[in-house]
Amino acid sequence: MTGYLTTHVLDTARGCPAEGMQIDLFLIEGETRTHLKTLKTNDDGRTDEQILPASDFQIGEYELVFHAGDYLDATGTPPESPRFLNIIPIRFGMSEAAHYHVPLLLSPFSYSTYRGS
Repeated sequence: MTGYLTTHVLDTARGCPAEGMQIDLFLIEGETRTHLKTLKTNDDGRTDEQILPASDFQIGEYELVFHAGDYLDATGTPPESPRFLNIIPIRFGMSEAAHYHVPLLLSPFSYSTYRGS
C-alpha cells in the first residue's frame, strides 16, 4: 500500500462543510519546519487534491495549519478581537505507508480531530 494524506473540515456550529478555508502543510524534522503546500477547502469542506499524494509521501512528522479565523470572518461569525480560535495547528506522525485522514471539526470556541479513514 502507498501512503497519502487527506483532510476535511466540518463547521459544527453551522452544520455544514467549511468551504474556502486555507490549510498549510508542513514537514517537521527536528526543529526545522518546512512548508510543503497550501490548499483551500471546496464546497464539500475537502481539498480538491490529496494534501500529500502518494508520489510525495514519506513517513515522518507533519503539521496541518488550519486558518480558522479567516474562515470564521468570511462566514459572518460575530467578530471578537482577538478571535478565540484563529490559527489551528495539528501536529501528527505518519509511521506507515497508509492512508492518513486528519479532519477538523470546528466551531468558534472549540475544535477536535481524529485519525479518520
